[in-house]
Amino acid sequence: MADYPRIPSFKTTESFRSHLREINLDLELDDAILAAPESPLAQPVEYHGRRIGNRWCILPMEGWDCLPDGAPSELTRRRWLNFAASGAKLLFGCEACAVMESGRSNTRQLMITPATMPLLAQLRKDMVKLHAEKFGTADDLYIGLQLTHSGRYSHPHDDAKLESVTAYEHPLLDEKFHNSAANVVSDAEVKNIVRHFIKAAGLAKEAGFDFVDIKMAHGYLGHEFLSAFTRPGEYGGSFENRTRFFREIVEGIKREVPGIDLGMRFSIFDCLPFEKGADKVGKPMERNGIGVGNYKYAFGGDGTGLGCDLTEPIRFLELARSLGVELICTTICSPYYNPHFQRPAYYPVSDGYLPPEEPIIGAARQINAVAQLKKHFENTGMLFIGAGYTCLQEYLTQVGQAAVRAGKTDFVGIGRMVLAYPELPADTLAGCPLNCRRICRTFGDCTTAPRSGMVSGCYPLDEFYKCRPECERVKEVKRKIRES
Repeated sequence: MADYPRIPSFKTTESFRSHLREINLDLELDDAILAAPESPLAQPVEYHGRRIGNRWCILPMEGWDCLPDGAPSELTRRRWLNFAASGAKLLFGCEACAVMESGRSNTRQLMITPATMPLLAQLRKDMVKLHAEKFGTADDLYIGLQLTHSGRYSHPHDDAKLESVTAYEHPLLDEKFHNSAANVVSDAEVKNIVRHFIKAAGLAKEAGFDFVDIKMAHGYLGHEFLSAFTRPGEYGGSFENRTRFFREIVEGIKREVPGIDLGMRFSIFDCLPFEKGADKVGKPMERNGIGVGNYKYAFGGDGTGLGCDLTEPIRFLELARSLGVELICTTICSPYYNPHFQRPAYYPVSDGYLPPEEPIIGAARQINAVAQLKKHFENTGMLFIGAGYTCLQEYLTQVGQAAVRAGKTDFVGIGRMVLAYPELPADTLAGCPLNCRRICRTFGDCTTAPRSGMVSGCYPLDEFYKCRPECERVKEVKRKIRES
């Protein structure tokens, strides 16, 4: 592990706050976790005529555990039912669901088709039933399905064989992921992908989901189009062209699938890809004069490759709002090429690098970026879900509570934490003490496992996954990495 103080070493709120002052980090936290109904996290919010019962949100996560045809397996069902039992009232997309085979990130990714739709419909019903049984009502539960095409990270036929679909030639990412001009998608195929998004939204409505999430994040195809500055033709170059993919999807859904709400997972800004240095710490990729100080491929970037300029992201959100997409689940960058920005952690995953900065800096970066957007769109009806909180561990709720109280976000989104400790929202709202033995410590096994061809899960803390044969395999993968 990098030489940063671990969160459990801060035994009191004041000791953690003192550390934040020492490193000059702007991260506000409340003195104590408040229970409902006083807690800011317990307050309901209205969205498009629906009441969402509190300010906890479960972020979409892939499990690499669906059936070969893309239908949910029993492992998928277990994870989603944990979401329903978490106490959160906003389930943002539940899982990244491919709209077509070429867009699957792995051979076991969820996919919505006429054949898989009835199983997804039944799973959604079971989630609503379980939530109502546990919390008295599901009338204020809001469940979506995330629609995506994995683009550069597609492995539709073999988990070990990358079959990338890229938006444009990228000098650094093409090297990192062994892509070329042959991987760039044609305008004709883009229109075909758009049609699949629209069809998928129709199936999601038929399955009973309240909304669909159009994924424009993490370097997947939708997000990559936003930075297609060098792509010729109608899907690249100008702002109008780079947003055309998103516009055509949204306009098509509104035209052909009336009555379903729309949300968006959105990377607010992007940065340079990173790679492992000689000391195993992440460092920016720099090739042929492209690198720190000269990087033009980051949507929302400031040109340095490391900073942000929110001018275009705000313009894009204004466009989204004009189209009726007002529920924005925020994130930044990509877990594939700069995870310390996107998913700050104290431990690297199997193919990752040691963090080049203290992870809580990454959390604060996301929280403060969302606060800027929230301030810009104040009183417009647009709602924002914050992310990046898990690495705060014991202090996640106090920081999230402070952010909602101060109007820096509308919802606190949690992902990895739910795999380890799905009851965290319910426990905090009920005034129960945190179960510190279940808190995610960002060991990264939930990512190391799928990147080694196994199903995802919290192998260190979830007794269910501890007993699975993959647990020993994950340990072996990590042992070999340490030895090498």
